[in-house]
Amino acid sequence: MGKPYYIEEDLFKFGNITEFQPELGKKFFSYYNAVFEEGALTEREKALIALAVSHTVQCPYCIDAYTTASLEKGADEEQMMEAIHVAAAIRGGASLVHGVQMMNKAKEISM
Repeated sequence: MGKPYYIEEDLFKFGNITEFQPELGKKFFSYYNAVFEEGALTEREKALIALAVSHTVQCPYCIDAYTTASLEKGADEEQMMEAIHVAAAIRGGASLVHGVQMMNKAKEISM
């Protein structure tokens, strides 16, 4: 059996993305860090948003990181799960609303 695709320790290697392209890596981390600073949204709110998005894009590294960040910024398990449900509702709704496109096409072909 080979090693798993997701290796928890790799999360801590995120900073290494600058290795092959230092200039762009530096620019990315400058932006990334600025995004998560307190602003119109609190750091807790941003961590909860990131946690929800992490589930939508299904990134296990992000899920680990933003579960930790959410807890560290003062969110509780109920708030975290609610954020995930919001993401799930949006993701499901986005799939369903595209059903209108299917309905329009089916009606066009049927005419």
